[in-house]
Amino acid sequence: MGRIYRRAGIPVVDAWQEMSPQDGPFVLFLDDAHKVGDERLRELRALVEARRPGIVLAYRPWPRPAALGELLELLRLDGPPLVLSPFTVEQTAKHLGVEPDSPAARHVHAQTGGVPRLVDRLGPAAGEGLPPQALVQFRPDLDDLDADLRALLLAAATGVELPTDLLGALLDRTPDAVDDLLDAARASGLVAPDGRLVPAACKAVASLSPAAHRTAVWQRLAELQLARGGAVLPLVRALREAGVSGGGLATMFEAAGEEALIGEPALAAELFAVAAAAGRPTDARRALAAALAGDLDVGLRLADRLVAAEGSPDRAVGAAVSGSALAHRGQLGRSAELYRWSGTTSSVSFAALGFIGTGQLGRADDLVPPDGPPTLLTGAAALMASGIRESLSGSATAALSTLVQAAALLEPAGRAVLLPDSPAALAALVAIHCGELDTGESVLDRAIGAEVGAALMARRHRLLQGWMQMVRGRTAAAAEHRAAASNGPLEPRDLLFATALDAGIARRNSDLAALHRAWAQAREAVMRQPVDLYSLLPIGELTVAAARLGEQARMATHMAEAWRLLDRLGRPPLWTAPLHWCGLHAAIIAEEPTTADEHAAALVATAQHSRYGSVVAAAAESWLETLRGAVDPAKVEAAARGLHGAGLWWDGARLAGQAAIRTADRKAMTALLDCARLLQGSARGGGSPAAVQPAVSQVTEAFTAPAESLLSEREQEVADLVLDGLTYRQIGDRLFISAKTVEHHMARMRQRLGCANRGDLLAKLRAMSADRSGAASRRAPWPRRPMD
Repeated sequence: MGRIYRRAGIPVVDAWQEMSPQDGPFVLFLDDAHKVGDERLRELRALVEARRPGIVLAYRPWPRPAALGELLELLRLDGPPLVLSPFTVEQTAKHLGVEPDSPAARHVHAQTGGVPRLVDRLGPAAGEGLPPQALVQFRPDLDDLDADLRALLLAAATGVELPTDLLGALLDRTPDAVDDLLDAARASGLVAPDGRLVPAACKAVASLSPAAHRTAVWQRLAELQLARGGAVLPLVRALREAGVSGGGLATMFEAAGEEALIGEPALAAELFAVAAAAGRPTDARRALAAALAGDLDVGLRLADRLVAAEGSPDRAVGAAVSGSALAHRGQLGRSAELYRWSGTTSSVSFAALGFIGTGQLGRADDLVPPDGPPTLLTGAAALMASGIRESLSGSATAALSTLVQAAALLEPAGRAVLLPDSPAALAALVAIHCGELDTGESVLDRAIGAEVGAALMARRHRLLQGWMQMVRGRTAAAAEHRAAASNGPLEPRDLLFATALDAGIARRNSDLAALHRAWAQAREAVMRQPVDLYSLLPIGELTVAAARLGEQARMATHMAEAWRLLDRLGRPPLWTAPLHWCGLHAAIIAEEPTTADEHAAALVATAQHSRYGSVVAAAAESWLETLRGAVDPAKVEAAARGLHGAGLWWDGARLAGQAAIRTADRKAMTALLDCARLLQGSARGGGSPAAVQPAVSQVTEAFTAPAESLLSEREQEVADLVLDGLTYRQIGDRLFISAKTVEHHMARMRQRLGCANRGDLLAKLRAMSADRSGAASRRAPWPRRPMD
């Protein structure tokens, strides 16, 4: 602005002593007018009244001497003052000489709030965080402040909301005096328009203030907050960062731990530990916080100490923490005993869950919950126990509805509740067992959004989400959920589900190498996890994987224990049907027709109990009839669509694909392959499934002349697997060759057999196979059932 006046030929005076000699018109530039004495301000007012100079006056809004106020009133007659606002991001970038959307511009603006002089300080260090040399430049600003104003800025650096009455008590000032200090703080240029310290100034105030003064202010502020029932966690964070603790702060650290428990249980455990070291009885809360954070070792150690301490008022809490931790570690029976001993209303309900899960139905029936306050936890726990009881002998729909209600009831308080299992997880298990996957996914989504059970339950929820995607054949989505659950060591229960999920994904992808890797981990997980009602899904899936790898004996003991458990519970159809379904497929893979018939008969016997049971029963019969060479296309398609409707999308597509490969009727084959493509396409979002890869539209009339002698032994193996519906990759895994080599074998066979295209080749191979075996399958049909 001074250059503009000078170019116009108007003298500019920016030093007070230069003002007097000026004879003609001139412009006076006066910076920091709030610091000029009253006498000079009165002289300046006289000049303005005489209209002698033009005036460019810069001042801060505080302090406001009386003489300055009078001068400003006079100047306002010529127009309102120009209020200088902080830089925008674009102005900050222009001032720094960088692009407006650059990280440096955004960083500097965020740190400084756009205050020009602070932008200048950080400019040379743009994009480098907040280095010490930038902080040091704030020291003159702080040195110019009186003690009360510095105390005010230190209080603001904690991020705590500071009402006037709290500041008055902290600074021992009247409300009017506090208002003056707030005006002074705003005028310092360190405070953003919203009244908070800009980040750079916040760090400078905290780090450059004398340690004793800083600690005294924060401690006093925390004491005042605690006395008025306000939040103390931000203050305690500041004290911890400054390395401040001690016996005098124990109550404060305990209160901060309670505040952190809901959102940051790991931090809460640390704060409770500090309070305990200073003599506060916080071991029970620390055990709870550690368990919620997933640190079961610390939680169990502290809880066990509480249980063993005779006369301790926290023994029941300790038993409940131990019960929850042991449930996650797979020791459901021991967990139930601890919950029973704890004796609280919710603990008795959790004990019932444990006793039912281990087949001790009589002990669960003997439990009588004591009277207690009707909290969200006690209500949800009672509904969980009721829902699981209903699943044993009542309606699957009623059981699922009860568990969904329990999940909804617990959502508002779920983040700080320690659970042996969540109602959402139990609802998801029941949903999988009865084919209501949409409901299961919905309740899990809500539980994850509400963070029910904190970190301890988060992995279980993710694994169950992955399980639902896996049974639908969405293996990529299942793998994503599996990966999301792998952020740290898994407890035995979660490890069993995770390794079974890995095996299930590998099996559905026909990835033999991945299946071997998953099985190696699963064997240890199975050994660490006793069989209980809530682990039947992974036990069943691993039984099928074991059959695929020829390792059935390794799962025989666990399967036998699973059936004994179900016997003790009266063979509830809801829980037995999926296990029979897995047993059926394990028997099919292991070529054990008698065992497969037994599982199919058991499914038929329970078919009337639920829609899911009737669906898998019909599918089991169709599958075995197909293996025996009696393919009924309409029946197979109905069974495959039924499986799809029950959430078993991959199984439905596989059934249709296998039946298509095994039928001698070309029209039926085409229809079944189209059905398989349709069902599997809904799982993959379109595209051709592995089980139905042959290009049916290209199949022509089959050649009838046998030509086995033209194929090598390896080519015959490849041909047989192609007719089983396997892809080149799957065949390569089975034969330990590459997919490219399989493709090469197929090209050689087409050339030797004189086939014009792939469709001709498939028809020719099918005719050759039929000539060898007298049936549509490469294998001899399974023997008929005795009743046949």
